Amino acid sequence: MKRIMFIIGLFSFFVFKNVVFASEAKTSIRELFRNNEAIIYTINIRNFGAIDKNFDGIIDKEQGDIAGTFLNAKEKLKDLKTEGINTVYLLPITKTGKLKALGTAGSLYAMDSFDEISPFLDDETNEKSVYEEAKEFVDYAHQLGLKVIVDLPSCGSYDLSLNKPIWFITDKNNETLVPADWADVRLFKIYNRNRTLYEENLNNFKKFIDFAQNLGFDGIRADVAAIKPYSFWKNLISYAREKNQDFLFLAEASPDWNNPASNIILHYASIDELLDAGFDCYYGSWSDFKSIRTKKEFDSKIEKNFNILKRNKNASIMSAFATHDQQAPILRGVNYWNMILWLNATLKQNAYFLDGFSTGDDYTYSYENKKAEKTYTDDEYYFVHSGMFDIFNLSAASKGNYPNLKNQYLKAIDFKKRNSNLIKNGKFSLLNTGNDKVFAYKIKDFEQELIVVGSLDEQNVQNAVVKSDYLKKDHVFSIINAKKHPKTEKGKLNIMLEPLELQVYLIGLAKYRAM
Repeated sequence: MKRIMFIIGLFSFFVFKNVVFASEAKTSIRELFRNNEAIIYTINIRNFGAIDKNFDGIIDKEQGDIAGTFLNAKEKLKDLKTEGINTVYLLPITKTGKLKALGTAGSLYAMDSFDEISPFLDDETNEKSVYEEAKEFVDYAHQLGLKVIVDLPSCGSYDLSLNKPIWFITDKNNETLVPADWADVRLFKIYNRNRTLYEENLNNFKKFIDFAQNLGFDGIRADVAAIKPYSFWKNLISYAREKNQDFLFLAEASPDWNNPASNIILHYASIDELLDAGFDCYYGSWSDFKSIRTKKEFDSKIEKNFNILKRNKNASIMSAFATHDQQAPILRGVNYWNMILWLNATLKQNAYFLDGFSTGDDYTYSYENKKAEKTYTDDEYYFVHSGMFDIFNLSAASKGNYPNLKNQYLKAIDFKKRNSNLIKNGKFSLLNTGNDKVFAYKIKDFEQELIVVGSLDEQNVQNAVVKSDYLKKDHVFSIINAKKHPKTEKGKLNIMLEPLELQVYLIGLAKYRAM
């Protein structure tokens, strides 16, 4: 009998996954994001399919290593699809600068051309152009039902500023300007002196849109979107959607960020301005999540984003808890990694995972900031930000140090998909916990209730009490993510949490939960 039930359950699981995948394939990417159902996996083509034969972390073709290309990245797309990913986000693929560079291959964000693909991404073993290989990658992703977006860098390389100085903002000495401490890039000119848009650069960015759409991409992620004004984005987004109404625009922007180019650009576009210009999604308030210490701070982040979404009905948020600009969650321990995972799975936001997250990659490289044996730029060192994803060198594919975490990762993605209606349409409420170091929220509909409780304390065990509306005899209590069953009495859960532990429970009608 148990074997029969297992087979039925397994069959139901695969039927469910096939139905979900078919539905996602038919849904436009803008609708997918608007419904907060995108599950995004971020890759760097430069290393995603690379093979490091001598295991030193650096890809050197002369040593027999195989560099990452569109074609060997294509071979891994089926795995992402099987895992439940529905959106692949490519870090910049454009040609990069070589002067005043960071790292031996140059930062992915030091854009040296608006419509040339980096030659590093070309598979030299065939006669196809790198452009043809890129299109083949995107076409194959679409065949699998995956959406694909690509990064649009915000600034130009130093090399490009020398070749086309008229495209860049200059000071009184006619020197191009560096935003913040971004030594390898220069800031594009967006306005004329009379405050009208500088048409030549607007056309350059339109050239990138043509480039992306001709390759078949479903949308872009705009790097540091807020340093360009509403009028620029309104014009560019309108241009893109004249040819493809479903073309997605994701803004790297948060209501909590300060202007990184405040010494040059006075007006930093607000989230409302970006969304009004046509952006579909923004980063939310989560990039500094590791600095949140109290429930009050957590609740404030939630409420701030909810207020933005109330004003912008068709907008959505991406769960930017752990992007390539942040240190690896695993560096704070497995509990913190697990918290990031389940926040992605349970919040009404588009989930985001960086390559290597699923197996606990700590992005600690043996070659970190050491003198390089070989370089393709004027930088003689393997520059990286400690504990952060390498975007500066020809590095090996991400593997991670905790392969056993993969099952939990797959479980969380499957949970988000199976409970998408509840998460999308249920009533969200912040909960009292009786402890300012513990946050909690619930999402409920007429038949079930999702409860999430997390400790923000890094050192001590914390206790919390939360109320449940559905903790009754005729409801089934399911532990989704917790190490032991909490004490339950009189409609309350008495919960004990380890440092940085997050627990997830689902309570529903017995008939409903059995399905």
